[in-house]
Amino acid sequence: MRMAKKSIPTDRNQLAKYIVDMSTREIPEQAKNPAAVALGRLGGLKGGKARAASMSAAKRKQIAKDAAKKRWAKKA
Repeated sequence: MRMAKKSIPTDRNQLAKYIVDMSTREIPEQAKNPAAVALGRLGGLKGGKARAASMSAAKRKQIAKDAAKKRWAKKA
C-alpha cells in the first residue's frame, strides 16, 4: 500500500502550520517499504566487493594512489 506524498504548501500561513504540525508530529511520517529497504541494502553490501573484483590490479592500485593523494593534499 503506497501512501501519497504530502506536498509542501507555498502559502506562508499554510507553510507555517505545516512546519508546526511536523515539529509536533501531528503529521504522520511516511513508512518505508521494507522490501525496498532490504533490496537497497543488499546492493550496498555487495557493491564495493563486486566493483573491486571486476577491476584489474593496476586499476585498483591507481585508484588507491589517487585517493591517497587527495587525502594528503594540502588545503589552500
